[in-house]
Amino acid sequence: MSDDPWTKSNAPNEQGIVTYCRSHHAASERYFREAVEAFRADGNRAGEASALCNLSRVLVYTGHTGAAIEMVQQGMAIYDELGLTFRLANARYALGIAFSNAGRQSDALEQFTEALHVFVESRQRLWEGTTHFRMAQALLAARRAAQAAQHAEQALATGCIGGDWMRANVLTILGRSLQSLGQLDRAQACWREALVIHERAAAPEAAELRGLLAPAAAA
Repeated sequence: MSDDPWTKSNAPNEQGIVTYCRSHHAASERYFREAVEAFRADGNRAGEASALCNLSRVLVYTGHTGAAIEMVQQGMAIYDELGLTFRLANARYALGIAFSNAGRQSDALEQFTEALHVFVESRQRLWEGTTHFRMAQALLAARRAAQAAQHAEQALATGCIGGDWMRANVLTILGRSLQSLGQLDRAQACWREALVIHERAAAPEAAELRGLLAPAAAA
Protein backbone atom coordinates (compact mmCIF):
# COMPACT_ATOMS: atom_id res chain seq x y z
CA MET A 1 0.00 0.00 0.00
CA SER A 2 1.14 3.54 -0.69
CA ASP A 3 2.67 5.55 2.15
CA ASP A 4 0.45 8.50 1.23
CA PRO A 5 -1.61 9.46 4.34
CA TRP A 6 -4.86 9.76 2.34
CA THR A 7 -4.48 6.28 0.89
CA LYS A 8 -3.64 4.75 4.25
CA SER A 9 -6.44 6.40 6.25
CA ASN A 10 -9.17 8.04 4.21
CA ALA A 11 -9.35 5.22 1.68
CA PRO A 12 -10.20 2.47 4.22
CA ASN A 13 -12.60 4.84 5.99
CA GLU A 14 -14.44 5.36 2.69
CA GLN A 15 -14.33 1.65 1.91
CA GLY A 16 -15.81 0.99 5.33
CA ILE A 17 -18.72 3.29 4.58
CA VAL A 18 -19.38 1.62 1.22
CA THR A 19 -19.30 -1.91 2.65
CA TYR A 20 -21.44 -0.83 5.62
CA CYS A 21 -24.11 0.53 3.29
CA ARG A 22 -24.07 -2.82 1.50
CA SER A 23 -24.50 -4.65 4.83
CA HIS A 24 -21.07 -6.29 4.53
CA HIS A 25 -20.42 -5.72 8.21
CA ALA A 26 -17.38 -7.94 8.71
CA ALA A 27 -15.50 -6.22 5.90
CA SER A 28 -16.71 -2.82 7.07
CA GLU A 29 -15.38 -3.42 10.58
CA ARG A 30 -11.97 -4.39 9.20
CA TYR A 31 -11.79 -1.24 7.08
CA PHE A 32 -12.78 1.06 9.93
CA ARG A 33 -10.29 -0.50 12.34
CA GLU A 34 -7.59 -0.05 9.70
CA ALA A 35 -8.65 3.58 9.28
CA VAL A 36 -8.54 4.25 13.03
CA GLU A 37 -4.95 3.00 13.26
CA ALA A 38 -3.87 4.90 10.15
CA PHE A 39 -5.41 8.18 11.31
CA ARG A 40 -3.71 7.76 14.70
CA ALA A 41 -0.35 7.11 13.06
CA ASP A 42 -0.80 10.25 10.95
CA GLY A 43 -1.85 12.35 13.96
CA ASN A 44 -5.20 13.14 12.31
CA ARG A 45 -7.40 13.45 15.37
CA ALA A 46 -10.59 14.46 13.56
CA GLY A 47 -10.14 11.57 11.13
CA GLU A 48 -9.59 9.17 14.02
CA ALA A 49 -12.82 10.35 15.66
CA SER A 50 -14.71 9.90 12.40
CA ALA A 51 -13.48 6.33 11.97
CA LEU A 52 -14.24 5.51 15.62
CA CYS A 53 -17.82 6.74 15.27
CA ASN A 54 -18.23 4.86 12.01
CA LEU A 55 -16.88 1.73 13.66
CA SER A 56 -19.42 2.12 16.46
CA ARG A 57 -22.28 1.93 13.96
CA VAL A 58 -20.99 -1.40 12.63
CA LEU A 59 -20.54 -2.78 16.13
CA VAL A 60 -24.15 -1.88 16.96
CA TYR A 61 -25.43 -3.91 14.02
CA THR A 62 -23.23 -6.90 14.89
CA GLY A 63 -24.55 -6.93 18.46
CA HIS A 64 -21.44 -5.56 20.20
CA THR A 65 -23.18 -2.62 21.83
CA GLY A 66 -20.76 -2.29 24.75
CA ALA A 67 -17.82 -1.92 22.37
CA ALA A 68 -19.87 0.42 20.18
CA ILE A 69 -20.53 2.72 23.12
CA GLU A 70 -16.84 2.73 24.04
CA MET A 71 -15.76 3.56 20.46
CA VAL A 72 -18.17 6.45 19.97
CA GLN A 73 -17.37 7.91 23.38
CA GLN A 74 -13.70 7.99 22.37
CA GLY A 75 -14.69 9.83 19.20
CA MET A 76 -16.84 12.27 21.15
CA ALA A 77 -13.97 13.11 23.48
CA ILE A 78 -11.79 13.99 20.48
CA TYR A 79 -14.47 16.16 18.84
CA ASP A 80 -15.09 17.92 22.15
CA GLU A 81 -11.35 18.56 22.59
CA LEU A 82 -11.12 19.97 19.05
CA GLY A 83 -14.22 22.12 19.47
CA LEU A 84 -15.98 20.55 16.48
CA THR A 85 -19.57 21.19 17.58
CA PHE A 86 -21.42 19.79 14.58
CA ARG A 87 -19.26 16.67 14.41
CA LEU A 88 -19.83 16.21 18.14
CA ALA A 89 -23.58 16.31 17.48
CA ASN A 90 -23.14 13.59 14.85
CA ALA A 91 -21.27 11.54 17.44
CA ARG A 92 -24.03 12.09 20.01
CA TYR A 93 -26.50 10.80 17.43
CA ALA A 94 -24.37 7.66 16.97
CA LEU A 95 -24.10 7.21 20.75
CA GLY A 96 -27.87 7.54 21.02
CA ILE A 97 -28.28 4.65 18.57
CA ALA A 98 -25.83 2.53 20.56
CA PHE A 99 -27.58 3.29 23.86
CA SER A 100 -30.98 2.54 22.34
CA ASN A 101 -29.80 -0.83 21.06
CA ALA A 102 -28.40 -1.56 24.52
CA GLY A 103 -31.85 -0.93 26.01
CA ARG A 104 -30.76 2.34 27.65
CA GLN A 105 -33.56 4.44 26.24
CA SER A 106 -33.28 7.34 28.72
CA ASP A 107 -29.57 7.71 27.94
CA ALA A 108 -30.33 7.46 24.22
CA LEU A 109 -32.96 10.18 24.39
CA GLU A 110 -30.57 12.46 26.27
CA GLN A 111 -27.99 12.12 23.49
CA PHE A 112 -30.57 12.56 20.71
CA THR A 113 -31.94 15.68 22.40
CA GLU A 114 -28.48 17.24 22.66
CA ALA A 115 -27.76 16.43 19.02
CA LEU A 116 -31.14 17.76 17.92
CA HIS A 117 -30.45 21.18 19.45
CA VAL A 118 -27.30 21.51 17.34
CA PHE A 119 -28.99 20.30 14.17
CA VAL A 120 -31.84 22.79 14.63
CA GLU A 121 -29.43 25.68 15.32
CA SER A 122 -27.32 24.67 12.31
CA ARG A 123 -30.43 24.40 10.11
CA GLN A 124 -29.55 20.82 9.21
CA ARG A 125 -33.11 19.83 8.35
CA LEU A 126 -32.46 16.26 7.25
CA TRP A 127 -30.34 15.51 10.31
CA GLU A 128 -33.07 17.09 12.40
CA GLY A 129 -35.75 14.86 10.90
CA THR A 130 -33.62 11.75 11.15
CA THR A 131 -33.00 12.43 14.83
CA HIS A 132 -36.75 12.77 15.40
CA PHE A 133 -37.09 9.31 13.85
CA ARG A 134 -34.49 7.84 16.19
CA MET A 135 -36.21 9.50 19.14
CA ALA A 136 -39.49 7.92 18.04
CA GLN A 137 -37.82 4.51 18.04
CA ALA A 138 -36.40 5.02 21.53
CA LEU A 139 -39.67 6.37 22.91
CA LEU A 140 -41.65 3.46 21.49
CA ALA A 141 -39.17 1.02 23.05
CA ALA A 142 -39.70 2.87 26.35
CA ARG A 143 -43.50 2.38 25.98
CA ARG A 144 -44.12 6.10 25.47
CA ALA A 145 -46.21 5.67 22.35
CA ALA A 146 -47.88 9.08 22.29
CA GLN A 147 -44.52 10.88 22.31
CA ALA A 148 -43.13 8.39 19.81
CA ALA A 149 -45.96 9.21 17.42
CA GLN A 150 -45.29 12.94 17.79
CA HIS A 151 -41.63 12.56 16.91
CA ALA A 152 -42.40 10.24 14.00
CA GLU A 153 -44.86 12.78 12.63
CA GLN A 154 -42.23 15.50 13.01
CA ALA A 155 -39.75 13.33 11.11
CA LEU A 156 -42.23 12.96 8.25
CA ALA A 157 -42.87 16.69 8.18
CA THR A 158 -39.18 17.61 8.27
CA GLY A 159 -37.72 14.92 6.03
CA CYS A 160 -34.93 12.46 6.76
CA ILE A 161 -31.63 11.26 5.39
CA GLY A 162 -32.36 8.19 3.28
CA GLY A 163 -35.16 9.43 1.04
CA ASP A 164 -38.17 7.20 0.41
CA TRP A 165 -36.61 4.21 2.17
CA MET A 166 -36.30 6.19 5.40
CA ARG A 167 -39.78 7.67 4.95
CA ALA A 168 -41.15 4.12 4.85
CA ASN A 169 -39.25 3.27 8.05
CA VAL A 170 -40.70 6.34 9.76
CA LEU A 171 -44.19 5.33 8.65
CA THR A 172 -43.61 1.87 10.10
CA ILE A 173 -42.65 3.31 13.49
CA LEU A 174 -45.55 5.76 13.38
CA GLY A 175 -47.90 2.87 12.64
CA ARG A 176 -46.55 0.85 15.56
CA SER A 177 -46.98 3.87 17.83
CA LEU A 178 -50.56 4.41 16.68
CA GLN A 179 -51.27 0.70 17.13
CA SER A 180 -50.12 0.98 20.75
CA LEU A 181 -52.51 3.92 21.16
CA GLY A 182 -55.43 1.84 19.86
CA GLN A 183 -55.61 3.72 16.53
CA LEU A 184 -55.45 0.64 14.31
CA ASP A 185 -57.02 2.18 11.20
CA ARG A 186 -54.43 4.96 11.12
CA ALA A 187 -51.67 2.46 11.85
CA GLN A 188 -52.69 0.28 8.91
CA ALA A 189 -52.82 3.30 6.61
CA CYS A 190 -49.18 4.07 7.56
CA TRP A 191 -48.12 0.48 6.98
CA ARG A 192 -49.84 0.27 3.60
CA GLU A 193 -48.05 3.40 2.41
CA ALA A 194 -44.73 2.08 3.75
CA LEU A 195 -45.32 -1.29 2.05
CA VAL A 196 -45.82 0.35 -1.34
CA ILE A 197 -42.48 2.17 -0.97
CA HIS A 198 -40.55 -0.89 0.17
CA GLU A 199 -42.09 -3.19 -2.45
CA ARG A 200 -41.25 -0.70 -5.19
CA ALA A 201 -37.60 -0.85 -4.08
CA ALA A 202 -37.69 -4.62 -3.41
CA ALA A 203 -36.51 -3.80 0.12
CA PRO A 204 -36.40 -6.62 2.72
CA GLU A 205 -38.43 -4.46 5.14
CA ALA A 206 -41.50 -5.23 3.02
CA ALA A 207 -41.77 -8.63 4.71
CA GLU A 208 -42.22 -7.02 8.14
CA LEU A 209 -45.01 -4.83 6.80
CA ARG A 210 -46.82 -7.72 5.21
CA GLY A 211 -46.75 -9.40 8.61
CA LEU A 212 -48.14 -6.29 10.29
CA LEU A 213 -50.96 -6.08 7.75
CA ALA A 214 -51.72 -9.81 7.65
CA PRO A 215 -54.22 -9.80 10.58
CA ALA A 216 -56.23 -7.08 8.83
CA ALA A 217 -56.22 -9.04 5.57
CA ALA A 218 -57.42 -12.15 7.34
CA ALA A 219 -60.22 -10.32 9.20
